[in-house]
Amino acid sequence: MPNDGRSGAAGADPEQLWLRSTEPRRGRKPSFSREAVTAAAVTLADAEGLEAVTMRRVAAQVGAGVMSLYSYAPDKETLLELMVDHVSGELTVTGPPSGDWRTDLKTIAHLQRAHMLRHPWLPAALSTRRVPGPNTLAFLEHALAALRPTGLDGAAKLEVFAQLTAFVSGHVAHEITQAAASQSPDRVAAEARYLAAVAADGRHPELAEALSAPGRPLTAEATFARFLGRLVDGLGAG
Repeated sequence: MPNDGRSGAAGADPEQLWLRSTEPRRGRKPSFSREAVTAAAVTLADAEGLEAVTMRRVAAQVGAGVMSLYSYAPDKETLLELMVDHVSGELTVTGPPSGDWRTDLKTIAHLQRAHMLRHPWLPAALSTRRVPGPNTLAFLEHALAALRPTGLDGAAKLEVFAQLTAFVSGHVAHEITQAAASQSPDRVAAEARYLAAVAADGRHPELAEALSAPGRPLTAEATFARFLGRLVDGLGAG
């Protein structure tokens, strides 16, 4: 039986999802498409978060009955697969990799970060296993080509890409949380006073030394670039 909002334990069947027709086989041709259903779900998630994405809300967006949507997505887990791949179409790259794999990986990560900030629900959606659809596969193909100069085998290259994506996803989720917290000046001031008190209590000398070190650029972009550099520059090739 289809469900509205619950994810199937087994996940979406990738053959059913990506290799078969996107249109229902029976009945008259509907006035909407799988693309329209997916786009409506993405619009809802962008505006209100993943919790807002239910079959009932999506059906209302496309002007259809709820039951008619189950021909395209039998449950929310399948709909999430469609949504992730739909927005992955925005991850377009022009031209082949440069040959400098570290530079190319950093470029890929910056593209991913901007992409996830445009769709703040993505880090949560990527936290469970996803089967790459056509748009996701196109971006993965570029990433694997960028890693060719490393000499790593195929499995290791896939691991590096997964590690990079996990880093970007976790960092963006943290960015979003921090940005929301920073909207409260009182909270920011209280945190600063707390850390100053802890640093001065004599029981945390390492922390006191770290806090007294010269500051670094604290913009979100600069912080991401520093963290990314430590990750990518520390990856071995071989």
